Amino acid sequence: MTRVLSGAALVVIAVAVVWFAPPLLFLVVSLALAALAFVEYVSLARAVGIDLPAWPAGVGVAATAGALSSTVTGGAAALEAVLMSAVVAIAALVLPRWRGGRDALSLSAASLLPILYLGLPIGALVAVRETRGPEGLFLLMLTVMVSDTAQYYTGRLLGRTPLAPAISPKKTIEGAVGGFVFGMLLMGVAGRWWLPGLAWPLRALLGAVVVALGIAGDLFESMLKRSAGVKDSSALIPGHGGVLDRIDALLFAAPIYYVVLKYV
Repeated sequence: MTRVLSGAALVVIAVAVVWFAPPLLFLVVSLALAALAFVEYVSLARAVGIDLPAWPAGVGVAATAGALSSTVTGGAAALEAVLMSAVVAIAALVLPRWRGGRDALSLSAASLLPILYLGLPIGALVAVRETRGPEGLFLLMLTVMVSDTAQYYTGRLLGRTPLAPAISPKKTIEGAVGGFVFGMLLMGVAGRWWLPGLAWPLRALLGAVVVALGIAGDLFESMLKRSAGVKDSSALIPGHGGVLDRIDALLFAAPIYYVVLKYV
């Protein structure tokens, strides 16, 4: 019951924010989402022995937020400036942390990854809403949610062949096929009203891409958690784990979705 109630609350909040929040409030919510996800990321890193200290972590949050904001407010030039500055700043702050061991590369990589893994995808979500309106963003979110649900129930009913047993033993190829079918149908049909500029075959193809990237994003976060020896990224959301557990598929799907809508 806890899982059902918290899940219903999440859906109501997400729909309300996507459809009704003014741009500034939506940006603030997105920044908060990025910060919470970053805290969970730091926890996963520390669980595998990568001790990201608090002060570079704070710079990482700021850099992630800057990269996120620049995708909307400043365009490509601002984004390049933020990314280059963030890379230099974080690399410099990591230097005093190294103690002469064999972890220099892992420490540096783990410190820099959040900009690409968290900042830019969440920034893409903000940019999609700014350029395509709430309906464009909601279509992406709905496609991912429908695909996830279809994967779960199709996998339970028909699942026999593991998709990635080393990462997520319960995911099956049959479940993934169900996710593709329903995700493509949702994007193809609902996109008639919410993405009228794309022809039906392109919408269906975009749906397939979103589903594939969503599965990859889910598996990527599962890999991080399995490596860290934890079931959920945090216990923030009762019955649903943490922020990363809820947005893992969107983190991979959002950038490509944004690029397709912008250039295709």
